[in-house]
Amino acid sequence: MQALQMVAWQQPPELRTIPIPEPGPGEVLIKVGGAGLCHSDLHIMETPGEAIGWALPFTLGHENAGWVEKLGPGATGFAVGDAVIIYGPWGCGTCRNCKAGMDNYCENSVGATQGGGLGRNGGMAPYLLVPSTRHLVPLGKLDPRDAAPLTDAALTSYHAVKRSVHLLGDDSTAVVIGIGGLGQMAVQCVKALSPKTRVIAIDSAADKRAAALAMGADEALEPGDAAIARVKAATNGQGAQLVLDVVGADATLAMAAAMGRTLGHITIVGLAGGALPVNFYTVPHECSVCSPYWGSAGELAEVVALAQAGKIKLTTQRFSLDQAVAAYDKLHHGQIAGRAVVTPNG
Repeated sequence: MQALQMVAWQQPPELRTIPIPEPGPGEVLIKVGGAGLCHSDLHIMETPGEAIGWALPFTLGHENAGWVEKLGPGATGFAVGDAVIIYGPWGCGTCRNCKAGMDNYCENSVGATQGGGLGRNGGMAPYLLVPSTRHLVPLGKLDPRDAAPLTDAALTSYHAVKRSVHLLGDDSTAVVIGIGGLGQMAVQCVKALSPKTRVIAIDSAADKRAAALAMGADEALEPGDAAIARVKAATNGQGAQLVLDVVGADATLAMAAAMGRTLGHITIVGLAGGALPVNFYTVPHECSVCSPYWGSAGELAEVVALAQAGKIKLTTQRFSLDQAVAAYDKLHHGQIAGRAVVTPNG
């Protein structure tokens, strides 16, 4: 089969022919419906290999959904043909965090958490080998070709919001900075978990501000001092209970700090590599600054339930496997509306 693989660091991926894997004990073979493209893939392509520590080659694609094709010996709980989404981080399965379904924080990971598309073969191929059925979540009637980004774009946003939901409620404000694929999901997750929270979206692009409003944001503003003033005015000078920075650049982090409030949360989701100096004077008193990573398997099931209920929706663009390199180029140049999804089986 053809697979889009990383074969050299800081070089574009290549289509290569590899064998269709055979599931061993406890494993499951998935016929891939959709594999999402993510900005973190671009970071993997651009980062020196020694900074990551993964062996080459491996197949890209860590946002994956499809249908059960074959169960290995001893693999139970699913049947051939079941539509499933794959939980992305694959931990050891035995440490305290993995046993709680939080493979994203596996205590025995060396370097970055591995998974399909992250150091191990992912979904940019017709078939994907998953090490255990515990990484599968049923999709029901959701189409795997469109649901794939739920496993990262939605799950990452959902987890980032959920950890702060106790701060939200009547007369609360959440700010989302950066309305790309994750930011669009973050807006929806705030509204799904706390419908009465005022959501203020921040983005420099007019079309992304319009998208935020269409997805439930109460206001959409251009970044800058005027946006900071508006957030302060909307919160009686106190600032927002939750500020989600889905960009993570120096400028957006500084803006997030200016929009936060005492006892609030500033949550860094974006990977732009900026820094937020934290000392007694740079953030409001007892304002938590956090950089969560992905989400738990249980939270992925909750995300799927929200999608099944129509409370969160994905905007996707589909590409064939032989269009994947061009799709990554579009992603790099900001030319993807929502999330791009490769459909290796058409």
